[in-house]
Amino acid sequence: MAKNVICLWYNGAAEEAARFYARTFPNSSVTAVHHSPGDYPDGKQGQVLTVEFTVVGVPCLGLNGGPAFKHSEAFSFQILTEDQAETDHYWNAILANGGTESACGWCKDKWGLSWQITPQALLDAITGSDRAAAKRAFEAMMEMKKIDIAAIEAARHGAAGR
Repeated sequence: MAKNVICLWYNGAAEEAARFYARTFPNSSVTAVHHSPGDYPDGKQGQVLTVEFTVVGVPCLGLNGGPAFKHSEAFSFQILTEDQAETDHYWNAILANGGTESACGWCKDKWGLSWQITPQALLDAITGSDRAAAKRAFEAMMEMKKIDIAAIEAARHGAAGR
């Protein structure tokens, strides 16, 4: 196990979540499933207690800790995408598996974990040296749920009718 691992708290669904991430994102896998050696406040001996997994190369540990703590937008995975097809693929996979849309390229999976599905084109547009173009792209993004790269580029270049 890596020295620094992101620990994510789940209400009994750590393995299901980890397997979904492993199926959905490249360079992701479930590396170990550990069962509890004894009863604990929200589980019984033999149930899945922790799951070791990676999400796009980031080491994680899913802990089946029960309902006491919920995920929030204070933590999210940001997945950088290269084009609209890749953006659509990840966004649609999360929503099709019980997730919900949010704003500005953010969505939540069915376990409440937040994801930023972020095209490189968006980052390029809002961090570019042309501050007026960056502002137009940023304003276009603020009106979106899933990021539409063509609309971002049109706004960046000053095209009307975003």
